[in-house]
Amino acid sequence: MANPSRKNKISRSRFQEFVIALEQQHPENSTALHFKDPFELLIATVLSAQCSDERVNKVTPSLFRQFPNAFQLSGAKKSDVESLIRPTGLFRSKTRSLLGIAHELVRRHGGIVPATMSQLLKLPGIGRKTANVVLSQALEIPGFPVDRHVIRVVNRLGLVRSKDPVVIETELCAMLPPSCWAKASNTLIAHGRRICKPRPICSKCSLRNKCYWMRESGESLA
Repeated sequence: MANPSRKNKISRSRFQEFVIALEQQHPENSTALHFKDPFELLIATVLSAQCSDERVNKVTPSLFRQFPNAFQLSGAKKSDVESLIRPTGLFRSKTRSLLGIAHELVRRHGGIVPATMSQLLKLPGIGRKTANVVLSQALEIPGFPVDRHVIRVVNRLGLVRSKDPVVIETELCAMLPPSCWAKASNTLIAHGRRICKPRPICSKCSLRNKCYWMRESGESLA
């Protein structure tokens, strides 16, 4: 991971204070994607690119009934997969990724989703966010997924001064023990989806009196 600049460093106690406040506001903050095993979560996370989790959850039951594992998906016809995942958007490129992932899982890992960041990143189309989701949510291995919601929330709160997901991941991981990474990420994502949206509902934010963005923008709750 990249080394964040010294000027971007934040107080460990300040970050932990903010996380605790948000966890109290969002006590139910697990991933919204439905899955039964690491393979299903890996595929669902790929499908969630530029698509809502709700829509992905409507598509995956049919997909997994027909292709429940990497072996069967690797032998699927492209047209069949495209038809099943079309509602998620970008279905042609996503189909190429899914078939490529399935082939690599079968060829290199005996059909099993690997349990290390380095191995996951070698799968077609898999980046750090998706790898961290699978590690932390399905394999119970410490990981801190950074998506657009995390980027928006931490910058608005003044916790990080960067839009680079790797820099953000590096800085936030340094602020918490690994056992807390997944929950903290889920909490920030939940806050970004429910409260700190592109058009935020500041009146409902538990950190509104400590928010850098509100202070700098002069946003009013009135």
